[in-house]
Amino acid sequence: MRHNKKNNHLGRKTAHRSAMLSNMASSLIMHKRIFTTVPKAKELRKYVEPLITKSKEDTTHSRREVFGKLQSKTAVTELFQTVSQKIADRPGGYTRIIKTGFRLGDNAAMCFIELVDFNENMLSDGKAKKAKTRRSRRKVSGDAAVADAPKAKTSKTKAVKETEENVKEAAVKVEETPATETEQDETVLEETVNTDVIPEVEAKTDKEKAAAKQEVKEEKVAASIEAQLKEQNPDTGKKVPLPRDNA
Repeated sequence: MRHNKKNNHLGRKTAHRSAMLSNMASSLIMHKRIFTTVPKAKELRKYVEPLITKSKEDTTHSRREVFGKLQSKTAVTELFQTVSQKIADRPGGYTRIIKTGFRLGDNAAMCFIELVDFNENMLSDGKAKKAKTRRSRRKVSGDAAVADAPKAKTSKTKAVKETEENVKEAAVKVEETPATETEQDETVLEETVNTDVIPEVEAKTDKEKAAAKQEVKEEKVAASIEAQLKEQNPDTGKKVPLPRDNA
């Protein structure tokens, strides 16, 4: 029984396991991301992160220690020249494990492990989220509100002045335009009615004037109808009823 034994042997002996983790660490440093099973990724993280921490001190001793684990000169140079510069400000947590599902053959849990500082998409999303604030509403300070208030008043006064000027121009145009033929005819009729028939109506109110005009028109219509009837039948002396009696 393996009580309190936290190391996962991955079904391999020591030599096989150390060689496998060394190759996986070299591949991760060179390609910045590899796909593997979840147990192997967890063991690789414990294996490669101490090596990345040692790369922060670019000395001969640290290079020899890292080379003793990786056994690859290209991986060591990549680690000390490129990776160490990217992770210089990070105090730990250089890798990220993201699960991708299960393998078709044996249904093993699969994932990919990558170096955090080399995933530009995740870094850009993190920066955008930090830039956002919780409350998006923008508060206007008192000074800004006071500064904006007189501008609004001035704009309103300008609009009122423009409308008043337009109204004045329209009134002047109406006064200057000559009267049409129909308006002239109406004025002539009113003058004739006022002068010939009812000279005393001038002192009356508008309603009385209108009633007097209507009576005059009705009398004229009745007189014209009586004249026509007399021409047709001179013997008949019947009275013709006024239009207002019929109504």
